[in-house]
Amino acid sequence: MKRLLIVAHAPSSNTRTLRDAVARGAGHEDVENVAVTVMAPLEAGPDDVLACDAIILGTTENLGYMSGALKDFFDRSYYPCLEKTQGLPFAFYIRAGHDGTGTHRAIESITTGLRWRQVCDPVLCRGEYQAAFEARCEELGLYVAASLDAGLI
Repeated sequence: MKRLLIVAHAPSSNTRTLRDAVARGAGHEDVENVAVTVMAPLEAGPDDVLACDAIILGTTENLGYMSGALKDFFDRSYYPCLEKTQGLPFAFYIRAGHDGTGTHRAIESITTGLRWRQVCDPVLCRGEYQAAFEARCEELGLYVAASLDAGLI
């Protein structure tokens, strides 16, 4: 059984809906050999990353940057994972009230340092909340879990 970790900051009902959509996609009935764990960034840590086979990150855009909670997760996990998780498949989504570019750049900078392997384009949910964001997040979860299940990542 492969392990997919979803670490998502979800401080509002809309961001919880997006996190749940990612988890719903990852837990699709056609994905048979992937166990999905969903954690808040302040609860997740290096042991969780070391135990997973792929990770999906979710964050809000806060002042043009990732959430403080996701940054805290990276701060606590970076060095314990640095030499042990190179090549870890990952994907991410951003709930951005503005353009999300600073958040996108920050996540890519940290994951490049970790030498993780981005397996698909990020999902950027920009501007006013739209129900279409949920479908895009669900597709992200399904894509990563199905790829992991099939041995493609």
